[in-house]
Amino acid sequence: MTQSTKPIEVLVCIKCRREGIDSEGETRPGTKLLNALEGANPPASIQIKAVECLSNCSRGCSVALRGPGRWSYVYGNLDEKLAETVLEGAAKYQSTADGLVPWRERPEHFRKNCIARIPPMEA
Repeated sequence: MTQSTKPIEVLVCIKCRREGIDSEGETRPGTKLLNALEGANPPASIQIKAVECLSNCSRGCSVALRGPGRWSYVYGNLDEKLAETVLEGAAKYQSTADGLVPWRERPEHFRKNCIARIPPMEA
């Protein structure tokens, strides 16, 4: 793995709501996760951004990791209790040149809840 500190983005879906699990009117799980991630004071090179929808509603709260020239990933079944896991995964993702973190080096939750892997535009 090549060390890199190029900025990456963690996109957090703030509209996710699993029907029958998350109640209407309460703070949505993605907003809670976003707040937890921002409260953890990630390095400036890991930019946390809210997005309206990642179209992954059936898999709970979702995030996407992306960066220039890198593969992008979408992970699901998250909540605010997993903020440190998301930041750990984001740091490992950032430390690669191409976004490809070896499977065994990913946080366990990421290994079991990867929704999509998308090649870089340059591929």
